[in-house]
Amino acid sequence: MTDDAIDAAGRRADPDQYRAAIGRLPAGVAIVTLVWRDVEYAMTASAVTSVSLDPPLLLFCVHEDARFREALDHVDRWALSVLSDTAAPVADWLASPGRPAIGQLGRVPHSVGPVTGAALVDDASAWFECRTSTIHRAGDHDIVVGEVLTARQGESTAGGLVHLRGRIRPVR
Repeated sequence: MTDDAIDAAGRRADPDQYRAAIGRLPAGVAIVTLVWRDVEYAMTASAVTSVSLDPPLLLFCVHEDARFREALDHVDRWALSVLSDTAAPVADWLASPGRPAIGQLGRVPHSVGPVTGAALVDDASAWFECRTSTIHRAGDHDIVVGEVLTARQGESTAGGLVHLRGRIRPVR
């Protein structure tokens, strides 16, 4: 850690320096989906982690102003697809600002989760269907903790995607 992360007055790190530094932490890439008012919502998430085994819980983070976040106020069931190493175009598309809210999954092959009714992306290495347990505000994002209702693995040879230094990269 460099001495310029906190100045003499104890102020926080510069946001640009923080973003550059935290970008060196490889993070898995997933798609989170839900259905609200008969519209499929989807977002790319790289802030995803396992929280607990008993009960099984996982979390993801969503920007407080995202359309997806608004939908979470009305829907408590959602799905998370851990993308495989060949799914970078899906991750890029569902992270694109300004994409249409309606039909955004039209170009993404998927099936419907039997428990949540939310999309499960075909090109994934694992799938989870969840029910929101709690949502915590944390700065400009919300931390969504979900109880895992179903968990399923894909092909044993499937790799994954990581977000590293502002880019999505395949790993095997």
